[in-house]
Amino acid sequence: MRKLLFGVGNCLAAVLLSFYVHAADKLPKLVLAGPYAAVSYPLIHMVESGALKDVAEVVEFRPWKDPDQLRALALDKSTPADFIAMPTNVAANLYNRGVKLQLINVSTWGVLWLVSREPGLKTLADFKGKEILMPFRGDMPDIVFQVLAKKKGLNVKRDFKLRYVGTPLDAMQLLITRRADHALLAEPAVSVALRKTRSFPVSVIAPELFRSVDLQQEWGRVMQRQARIPQAGIAVMGKALGNAALIEKFQQAYAASLAWCEKQPDECGKLVASRAEMLTPEGVADSVRIDNAEFVTTRDARPELEFFFAVLHAREPNLIGGRLPDDGFYLK
Repeated sequence: MRKLLFGVGNCLAAVLLSFYVHAADKLPKLVLAGPYAAVSYPLIHMVESGALKDVAEVVEFRPWKDPDQLRALALDKSTPADFIAMPTNVAANLYNRGVKLQLINVSTWGVLWLVSREPGLKTLADFKGKEILMPFRGDMPDIVFQVLAKKKGLNVKRDFKLRYVGTPLDAMQLLITRRADHALLAEPAVSVALRKTRSFPVSVIAPELFRSVDLQQEWGRVMQRQARIPQAGIAVMGKALGNAALIEKFQQAYAASLAWCEKQPDECGKLVASRAEMLTPEGVADSVRIDNAEFVTTRDARPELEFFFAVLHAREPNLIGGRLPDDGFYLK
């Protein structure tokens, strides 16, 4: 009997020790950050579903609105983020300028569209002479538009009237309220704009907007490659950088949440729109149905990323920090 009790006591002690060791390893807080765009939908679901509750006491989603806020967030050492959704070129730029980060996956493979109040505009050349709202001057989607225009023999300064605005959501609002007729938008702003222009009174807004040019298809035609662009993914930094177990746990949770969003667009729409008042559940759901989402580790995405970076470097080296990122930028 004494041996049995001793054995039970040892087992109990082992369980308790395991529990306390696990509890001690648990992080007090994990910060996920991103824009209210497709690349962040899985992050929001991860927070709401408690996907990382076994690795951190608190998991927080912190939104950024524009590239300036993103860069400030990435450089903020007082309240750093651990996993940040960002355009791939911004990740390369920050890395080449000495910021300690690693791009670990790409999930957004192109969500850029030219949207117009005029039907029948199907190519970039059809927009010659027209004013186009353009978010994020010098960043995506401006970069992709300028690269494609040049490849098609168009002069951006001469052939178009680009009107720069802060964000895709700002451009969306200007379209909806008839203060502009054409814009380059990223999802979900495209789908939300299309939804809203069919639901408000015609006296307030225009009755119709049209998807005009799919920039992913243009990319495929012009570059003679697949019709997709490694546009955005997740970078790891701060205390999470170098923590292989945590990164692997994050990757698994992100892939699972992305799959959930793709299979449950209506539920995803409700979840995301509940955090961003300018978005609608229906618009976000529409954007999920049309997005080019696919979880790809940077180990596997590297050839496409390097091609994309080489194109940007040829146009303007500073877009990626002056050079192609080295091995340390990519997930091993």
